[in-house]
Amino acid sequence: MTENVTTKRSFAAFGLPAEIVQGIEEAGFLACTPIQEKTLPLTLAGTDVAGQAQTGTGKTAAFLIATFNHLLRHPADSARKPNQVRALILAPTRELAIQIHRDATKLGQYTGLRLGLAYGGTDYDKQRQQLVDGVDILIGTPGRIIDYFKQHVFDLRRAQVVVLDEADRMFDLGFIKDVRFLLRRCPPPPERLGLLFSATLSLRVNELAYEHMNNPQHVQVEPEQVTARQVRQVLYHTANEDKIPLLLGLLKRIEARRTIVFVNTKRDGEKVWSYLEGNGFKAAILSGDVPQKKRQSLLKNFQDGDLGILVATDVAARGLHIPDVSHVFNYDLPQDAEDYVHRIGRTARLGAEGDAISFACERFVYSLPEIEAYIGESIPVDPVSDDLLVAPAPPVARPKRKPPGRRDGPERGRGSGAKRRSSRSRAS
Repeated sequence: MTENVTTKRSFAAFGLPAEIVQGIEEAGFLACTPIQEKTLPLTLAGTDVAGQAQTGTGKTAAFLIATFNHLLRHPADSARKPNQVRALILAPTRELAIQIHRDATKLGQYTGLRLGLAYGGTDYDKQRQQLVDGVDILIGTPGRIIDYFKQHVFDLRRAQVVVLDEADRMFDLGFIKDVRFLLRRCPPPPERLGLLFSATLSLRVNELAYEHMNNPQHVQVEPEQVTARQVRQVLYHTANEDKIPLLLGLLKRIEARRTIVFVNTKRDGEKVWSYLEGNGFKAAILSGDVPQKKRQSLLKNFQDGDLGILVATDVAARGLHIPDVSHVFNYDLPQDAEDYVHRIGRTARLGAEGDAISFACERFVYSLPEIEAYIGESIPVDPVSDDLLVAPAPPVARPKRKPPGRRDGPERGRGSGAKRRSSRSRAS
């Protein structure tokens, strides 16, 4: 993310259709971010783009504007059937798909283009009927989309635009076989606009781009600046037993409007939640097994300010655009260096400032050298003084959850192995 979040380039300079301009203006966008300034001249001219940009830099608007423009300037073939989508936008997680759909609804409200949303965990029949009725732009996760595709609910033979967001995460979650399956069912790359965005343009992401895109132009925004400059990072070396007292002590000192506390496991999340609730901090847990409707309710309460602290595993590290997150805690240092960047990217979005506070405990301190090598800097260290530690009140008991019932529809997977299928089902 660049220090100057917006550029001097106005959206009006691109000669966009009036329907798109009106949506942009009502969304409050005045000037382009760097990734928008660099990609839009290419995509609006019909050139495929593989873009590298950090989360929170405006890449969603960049590919949505390009998609709307392409569809409006290239009307659908008269032979197109209602269930033949004109644009496919793939995202690795439910939350990201929902956010893209929300942004598309706002930016494209005057275009007349119909939007569809498909993701796992909820609303199976409702989502299916929406596709049967026909949509222009289908946004969703690979697992649910490929399920409907194999039922012949829709087809991709008339797709004019294909967007792959957070391509690196698709690999991490084991979706890449499904992604390739869907891309091969679209028209050949020269006959459609292809857009790919990723936090890193690794070798495997570049191979995907060259295989399924038409001579894509590579666009990078400050690749050497891995973390946002507006994030104030600090690290505390702490004993395992001091992590809860230190967390409580810091929360009592800081003015945290909206805080995410990241943990590595659901068990640690439940422990942190119970101590927060037992010590007067209203919190909730977001992990991979939280039902989708409850997950969306928690996120809405968090966004609306009714909930001050979200305790989360890495399921929340990507794809969530939550404004005004003032503090991110790495209660556990992540075991993957890239996850550190994605976690702290939940704060300081689109030019705001934020704080990222990390605990290097005896259990996870071994991750620190890899993290600092990846971000290219040492994280500033503050001492753990006695006055920062708060003796915690007893934790509260977490209510027992009812056994999960039958899901409202199949979530088919094509990966190998039970562990992979489990991971995919949670993410889709």
